[in-house]
Amino acid sequence: MNCRSCLFFAFALLLAVSVTAGAAPRDDKGSVLRALAGRVGHVLGAASACPAINKARIKGISDRIVDVIKTSAANEEESTAIIETLNTSQSEGARGVASRQTDCATADRELSDLESASAPQGNPAPVQSQLQSGPAQLPSAVRGVTNNEIRFGIAAAFSGANKDLGQQMRIGIEAAFRAANDAGGVHGRMLRLIAADDGYEPARTSEAMKQLYDKDQVFGFIGNVGTPTAVVSVPFALERRALFFGAFTGAGLLRRDPPDRYVFNYRASYAEETDAAVHYLIKIRRLKPEQIAVFAQQDAYGDAGFAGVAKAMRSLRGGDGGYILRVGYQRNTVDVDAAIAQLKAHKTPIKAVVMVPGYRAAAKFIEKTRDAYPGLIYTSVSFVGSTSLRDELMLLGPRFAAGVIVTQVVPAVEGYSSLVLQYKTALSKYFGGESPDYVSLEGYIDAQIMIEALKRTGPQLDTEKLVDTLENMHDFDLGLGTYINFSRSDHQGSHKVWGTQLSEAGKFEAIELQ
Repeated sequence: MNCRSCLFFAFALLLAVSVTAGAAPRDDKGSVLRALAGRVGHVLGAASACPAINKARIKGISDRIVDVIKTSAANEEESTAIIETLNTSQSEGARGVASRQTDCATADRELSDLESASAPQGNPAPVQSQLQSGPAQLPSAVRGVTNNEIRFGIAAAFSGANKDLGQQMRIGIEAAFRAANDAGGVHGRMLRLIAADDGYEPARTSEAMKQLYDKDQVFGFIGNVGTPTAVVSVPFALERRALFFGAFTGAGLLRRDPPDRYVFNYRASYAEETDAAVHYLIKIRRLKPEQIAVFAQQDAYGDAGFAGVAKAMRSLRGGDGGYILRVGYQRNTVDVDAAIAQLKAHKTPIKAVVMVPGYRAAAKFIEKTRDAYPGLIYTSVSFVGSTSLRDELMLLGPRFAAGVIVTQVVPAVEGYSSLVLQYKTALSKYFGGESPDYVSLEGYIDAQIMIEALKRTGPQLDTEKLVDTLENMHDFDLGLGTYINFSRSDHQGSHKVWGTQLSEAGKFEAIELQ
């Protein structure tokens, strides 16, 4: 029997003792209670020594155990003695983490098992059946949902060239989740985010999704990062009818017409971002379409951005987009030499580049073209990771940052709107070493929309009810300056694009795109 099964079965036995108060001699019940209180107390103690584990989760299980002990013990004296055993065991569990005999990842998993096992069963029959048939997990009505917890998963890059994007999305989501948990959770349930690293490589995404769905038993997915990885993760979620919410990508494959039932987006699409950039360059900066090139990652992400530019060109030219120079680079590299060679070989002078890149490749491209093309206008879509791009450029020198334009799908993090101030307060409280960031703000907004939808769905939660709630979420005022709207025909909550431009001081300043 593995450890997870042991814990689950242990709590099932503990509950069985509670619901069969008159069926066995008191001495037998006392022995079972003492043995299991010791084992469960050890898990609770280990969890309490881990700073990242929410203390409300631990208290919920502890209170449940104490109630069972008090109900099932022969008398007050026995109850007091067993609770003392529980407390002593908790101290031992905490010392185990301090001495590194137990790690926090194990403590978190075991605590989740106890949460699952402690969900009220209603009828004692399932527990009795479990006792007769041997150790196995008791059936759960809804995957990833217990009486005390809702588990979400995020598959993103937490290693490699684009790890900042995954880390910032996770930080934003967790900041909102932790704030909600400290306020009592959603209908008494704590929100938990479990992360799996796919390195922004589609070949690793399937395994990351399987880990979250099969091993970690998540209720749904929130904040997954990337377009090429979404090519793998979206079909995975749809095949299992699992919610796929708020991915960090503006690709069309997540915005089908009509939309896939289980896929919801917060952010504006790449088509909307690149349309805004192209209109700005032509209408405001007075460039000719043939003077605009595209620097794009050579994969589904770059394809989506390039398609958006081509669509905008067709709109402006009355149906004929004309030839658009596209240059690029391989995902998870900064090898931009071939792109620059293509740019130099192009006969028509290029005066602006719409970029659909990662931040390191974008910085390298700007570094190698800034002097060769004085006055070249650089614009990028939001996926670049604005803060990371700024930091890379400022390391090169202020002149490399000055004038670089990034379209955004969230308000300026330098602003003082109620939403941004709320985000900064949560970020400071739960991730004190982190600076405000456009990506983590997007994760925070994703999570706030999800929290509102969970509240509206009510305590009897399942995926279909949550999807119905989202499809009927209209005019939700989160404080963005635009309302969040979903419907059966539109699963994208916001269509707004903001314009920002870097100054020599490394500050993003608002610009009008129209």
